[in-house]
Amino acid sequence: MKLSIGIVGLPNVGKSTLFKLLTHNDVHIANYPFATIDPNVGIVSVPDERLLALTKLSASKKTIPAIVEFYDIAGLVKGASQGQGLGNQFLSHIREVNAIVHVVRCFTQEDIIHVEQTVDPLRDIDTIHGELILKDLESIQRRKGKAESEARTGDKNKIQEFEFLKELEETLLAEKPLFTLGRELLDHPLIKEMAPLTIKPQLYLLNGSESDVSPELIQKITSFGNKYVVLDLSQDPDLTPLVTKAYELLHLISFFTTGEDETRAWTIERGWKAPQASGAIHTDFENKFIRAEVVSYADLISCGGWSQSKQKGKLRVEGKEYVVQDGDVLVVRHG
Repeated sequence: MKLSIGIVGLPNVGKSTLFKLLTHNDVHIANYPFATIDPNVGIVSVPDERLLALTKLSASKKTIPAIVEFYDIAGLVKGASQGQGLGNQFLSHIREVNAIVHVVRCFTQEDIIHVEQTVDPLRDIDTIHGELILKDLESIQRRKGKAESEARTGDKNKIQEFEFLKELEETLLAEKPLFTLGRELLDHPLIKEMAPLTIKPQLYLLNGSESDVSPELIQKITSFGNKYVVLDLSQDPDLTPLVTKAYELLHLISFFTTGEDETRAWTIERGWKAPQASGAIHTDFENKFIRAEVVSYADLISCGGWSQSKQKGKLRVEGKEYVVQDGDVLVVRHG
């Protein structure tokens, strides 16, 4: 499955610096707002030591990691939902991604211009948070008005749609993002159609040192169940925690296939059953799934190989109801 994450925040908070560190691509970094107009897109490998161990075990010719697409979206400003700072254009870019990494400036380096003239992470979070909510509120109220008219005909489906939209509106008016209503909302047909911005899970990257981050800031971020990482992007930090937390944020796991030709990591949602997971390899595998031979990564490594795992009773044959676990190594049998 495709995993894409949009990097958002106010101008000059470190978004393009993060993108460059993640992707090792040269991007335009400037000390003024709106240096990025069209989003830069970069492919980032998901760090996973298990992949290298399996490659060595199988003497694979190729190693193919799971990947994440990162979109460096231009800086948002107050009033973006009404088009300020090319806001409508930038907000439309956010609709295309699965999740959001919100870069918040905590460092106080005076020679780097802040669009609001002062460094205030709590205010900056409120600004981005508010603009996303206002944009969703605009589109939901417009759709709700249409649904209300159609509901007067007595159509049960339209009445349900109106009630659902009213619930979304009430959540946004309470200044809560839609993801606080639960992940099951993601499968609602209307949510899939409208692609609201605040349904997307958010991970906060606090750009600065631990001493720059206040308890009030942490409390604000965690109050809606969000995750965060503290990284000083000027220090070329290890970005593994960011990618790992992005996986956790989206409830994603990796399973593996391994052999002489290649060892590969596959990204799926936690809870997927074997046929659905097999479809990540090839769509035909899901439709024609028969069974999967499964061994955990830990057992495969400790036993020393596939045949040894089978001899020691660690290899299992699983059917269509098996829920694939993080670190499973699979061989799929299909028609």
